[in-house]
Amino acid sequence: MNASPGIEQRVTWHSHYALAMLAIIYVFNYIDRLVISILIEPIKLEFGISDTQIGLLSGVAFAIFYTVFGLPFGRLADRIGRKPVIALACIAWSAMTMLCGVATSFAMLLLFRIGVAVGEAGGTAPSVAMVSDLYPAKQRSRALSVFLMGPSLGAILGLGLGGWIAQTYGWRTAFIAIGAPGVLLGLSFLLTVRAPRPAALTTREAADAAQENWKRTLGSLFAMPGFLLIVVAGTLAAIMGYAIGTWNPSFLIRSHGLSMQHAGLLVGLGGGIAATVGTLLCGSVTDRLVARDPGWQLGVPVIACLLSVPLGFAFYLWPSGTAFHLGSMAVPQAYLFYLAFSFAATWWTVPCFGAISHLFPPNRQAQANAIFVMGMTLFGVGLGPIIVGGLSDFFAVSLGQEALRYALASTVVLYALTALCLIFALPRYRRQLLGAAAPANATPASA
Repeated sequence: MNASPGIEQRVTWHSHYALAMLAIIYVFNYIDRLVISILIEPIKLEFGISDTQIGLLSGVAFAIFYTVFGLPFGRLADRIGRKPVIALACIAWSAMTMLCGVATSFAMLLLFRIGVAVGEAGGTAPSVAMVSDLYPAKQRSRALSVFLMGPSLGAILGLGLGGWIAQTYGWRTAFIAIGAPGVLLGLSFLLTVRAPRPAALTTREAADAAQENWKRTLGSLFAMPGFLLIVVAGTLAAIMGYAIGTWNPSFLIRSHGLSMQHAGLLVGLGGGIAATVGTLLCGSVTDRLVARDPGWQLGVPVIACLLSVPLGFAFYLWPSGTAFHLGSMAVPQAYLFYLAFSFAATWWTVPCFGAISHLFPPNRQAQANAIFVMGMTLFGVGLGPIIVGGLSDFFAVSLGQEALRYALASTVVLYALTALCLIFALPRYRRQLLGAAAPANATPASA
């Protein structure tokens, strides 16, 4: 079964406005999620906790609750519509982020972070499905690249702005100031965005939707050729992505002697800009290559992941040394590799989300995306930060201050495993698009 609607979506200014609002909400989704990484050191100092406990706070607890609620919210969005689920989720996670700023103990902070996770579980998958409702297949990777700038721009604002607020006013004020705009965004989205009408289902798809239950839905999703391998690939890449997103500021502080504010600026601003450019360029390149052959939808992230491996090793293992100064800030030589790494390492997200949007009909879009995001979150958010935190504590016995450097370098190999999964998925995906899509769509090469 594939998502080849009989009538192509009509793109209007309402479509672009809705995409812009979705993209802004996703930026704040990641600001609220990532801001804790720049606040690790003052939180550790105040509550007297270890790196492993920080990994639990920013990883495992968040991931478990995000995963538990992800598929039900995706199913709800497929049934009642994307718009109300996204709006209420945005309001909920933003309010919980603000509450993190009033936590008086580690247990209370952990509880509020769980609340952030539950709220964010209703954000990503319904939003990706809504983008698929807004734009036709031939424009979808470009539209998704605009939406998926969220992590990159979230890093710029969450780490850069969060580091400055924390340095100036304290870590509690950072949580409150960064969470507040999301409440207004959720209300604005609910009141001003025109929800698109999902593409028409075939008679068979409509009958299946009326009768489907949890078991049938999951069976249908995982029966789709290549889907499981795409989920595994996204999960492996996310473990690495969330690990470096959480620990990179601390790595620059510990191994290269930067202040919290300077580390936040370099990781958030420089790395965020490089990742944003990479994400936008990826969408355009993918759409152009897919117009020639649908296999490029997975071929593009294979190449990007293989390029990311040597760049990641260079960033983490390059010895200390200053490349140049920006005012009073010494920019490490290793940071130059980080910029290239940030540019290349984002090229798996847009094509993978795009591939899922091409595989499934509208009534399963949010649920399929929810499973993909759940895998990324459960193991990415859940395992990435705590694996690196645990390795850092283990290596600290012999490596001391440099333990985090080697803990992070150890995880770079996961991008090679991501590429391997996508290589195996590619022929299955390509056959599905060229074979199953052809009868319903006269131009399968643009799907």
